[in-house]
Order: sequence, then structure tokens, then C-alpha cells
Amino acid sequence: MEKQSFVKFETPETLEKKILDLVENSYRSGKIKKGTNEVIKSIERGESKIVIIAEDVTPPEVVYYLPMLCEERKVAYAYAKSKSELGTRVGISAAASISITDYGKNEELYKQITSELVSLKK
Repeated sequence: MEKQSFVKFETPETLEKKILDLVENSYRSGKIKKGTNEVIKSIERGESKIVIIAEDVTPPEVVYYLPMLCEERKVAYAYAKSKSELGTRVGISAAASISITDYGKNEELYKQITSELVSLKK
């Protein structure tokens, strides 16, 4: 599959697995927002700790400006290969994007992921 225009960097598989684990753990013990409108609101309100965007969203306009918004607001963001995998982790069939507003007891995993993301974008 061709890389979508909003995908700014390649997420290694090992990192994606950690991200999906963080999503699932945050869904269980913390707080998340799912759906692009909720995600945008959480970024604009300064509630987002990290945003995860599915790479296979159609049409891409749905999530196209999320990376730019995250960069503008200094919010970490990452990609998951599939919206169905992302959705499954939060109890729905598919999710174009998810915002973690509270990672619960997963601070170590969160710090690990954000430091890996920083080195990816260099």
C-alpha cells in the first residue's frame, strides 16, 4: 500500500506494538478520546499526551491535518498501520485516530515511546 500524504515518518513494528499496548492499557486504566473530532478537541484543549493516527484512513482528509496540529501544540503523535487494529484496542471496530489524555499506570511505557518518537523524527 502506498504511504498516505499525512504520514510524516515510518513507525517501526516494535514501536507500533508498544504504542498499541499503551493505547489498550490507557483505555483500561486511564482516559482516551476516540474519533477525529474528539481527538482535535483534546489537542486544542491541551489534554492530549499522545495522539495515534491510523495510516489506512480513507479519505485521508479525515486525519490529514492532525500531525500539523500536534506539532503546533507540541503533542507527541505516532501512527498505527490499521484503523481496525487501533479500534480493536479500544473496544470499537475501527478508529481513525485516538488521543490518550491520561495514560493511567503506564508512565514508563509512555516515556519510552515518546523518547523513541523524538529520535525517529530527527
